[in-house]
Amino acid sequence: QVQFLESGGGLVQPGGSLRLSCAASPTVFPINVMGWYRQTLGKQRELVATVTNSGSTNYADSVKGRFTISGDFAENTVSLQMNSLKPEDSAVYYCNAQIGIYNTNYWGKGTPVTVSS
Repeated sequence: QVQFLESGGGLVQPGGSLRLSCAASPTVFPINVMGWYRQTLGKQRELVATVTNSGSTNYADSVKGRFTISGDFAENTVSLQMNSLKPEDSAVYYCNAQIGIYNTNYWGKGTPVTVSS
């Protein structure tokens, strides 16, 4: 089982910044993709951003130009720099890793982000 250590969530004012970090425990099989997803009460979990072990990134349209994802696959870590935060960015943010030949999904427990004045 993969363990995750997520950090960086909290309360921030609109227009502010936060940096989320996630470290996954060592894995037997390679991590192919790491990313962040978010979920608010009553809604489905949605993609925020992902990065592959070859460096390709993918972002939700709602965060393009404001969020930047970076990954270190030698260390099994992924970070998400969030700038110009909006109240609608408030959610629980989950770290994700896709591992092995079947890209099996593993999830962190989540870290809350609240954007409010």
